Amino acid sequence: MSSGDGKTKNHNTLSHPALEEFAMLTNKIIKTSRTLKVFALAGIASAVSMSVQAEQWRGWNIHPPSYPNSMALESFAEEVAENTDGRIEPKVYHNGVLGAQPDAIEQTRNGALNFANFNMGPMGPIVPATNILSLPFIFQSPDDMYRVMDGDIGERFAEALEEKNLVALSWFGSGARSLYNTDHPVTTPGDVEGLKVRVMNNDLYVQMIDELGGNATPMAYSEVYQSLKTGVIDGAENNYPSFESSGHYEVAKYYSLTEHLILPECLCVAKSSWDELSEQDQGIVREAAQNAAVEQRRLWEERAETSRQRVLDDGVEINEVTDKSAFQAEMQPIYDDFVASHPDLEALVEDVQAAQE
Repeated sequence: MSSGDGKTKNHNTLSHPALEEFAMLTNKIIKTSRTLKVFALAGIASAVSMSVQAEQWRGWNIHPPSYPNSMALESFAEEVAENTDGRIEPKVYHNGVLGAQPDAIEQTRNGALNFANFNMGPMGPIVPATNILSLPFIFQSPDDMYRVMDGDIGERFAEALEEKNLVALSWFGSGARSLYNTDHPVTTPGDVEGLKVRVMNNDLYVQMIDELGGNATPMAYSEVYQSLKTGVIDGAENNYPSFESSGHYEVAKYYSLTEHLILPECLCVAKSSWDELSEQDQGIVREAAQNAAVEQRRLWEERAETSRQRVLDDGVEINEVTDKSAFQAEMQPIYDDFVASHPDLEALVEDVQAAQE
């Protein structure tokens, strides 16, 4: 159709106000889309940043959550997470759910676990120097052990552990280990003769019981209760808290204070995990470990007394061993054999002994 001025008019063409409104709407959609993209990218970047910064650490522990060591490890984890602003988030797995200690040692050495609380007893096959700490009666008291391990001598043991990819940051206590059994009190070495006694997996402990005339039986800690109950073994050796928390006191009613082993324990970090930390974070983790050791030692003393009273109330007969020298004399072949097999460690044995004189 022609207009009066002779120009063709298209009725489908939008008027100027409509064009402006459409343009404004289009701009809003574009801006909104851009904004959403920015937020989405920011969210992705934030998630990536968090995943890079927050490193999850898995920690091994053989004890139940209420145990002194367990509570100290939880404090360690909390302090590290807080003071690194979440860059490291340790989580402790209690009750040995990640495996027995020999397996956990290997997992920590190869970095599959990041940290752990290890008793030095089963460490001997991997770090020979730590066998010194398993020599019967090498320490005269728990206080002597702390003094030795907190000083230069403890650093020498830490260096030996680090050579096997374990960084020892602090030393926990585990009291004094004594003999207990289902049959009779032990007051002299002759009272051990013929007893089947569970020991940790270390040749030194096997030799210790053998020298006393008993039959040493290495076995997993988790198997001891049933073995005592069924007569597979007659006894075992451990400290008050473990004797009580394991329930062994329910079936082994004779606890004799031989105090033959006073074993330190380490709060150890996998060397691979340690080396990945900045110098600042290494300082934070080390300080948290040392604070955990202070807490563990305090809690240990409290728990040891509580456990002693609990087993007494349940009818356990506790007897002092007034003459430990008779037991110590029986251990001399162990020292002689150890030095003969490890002449390079003789000086360290002598230094540990001299530090307590």
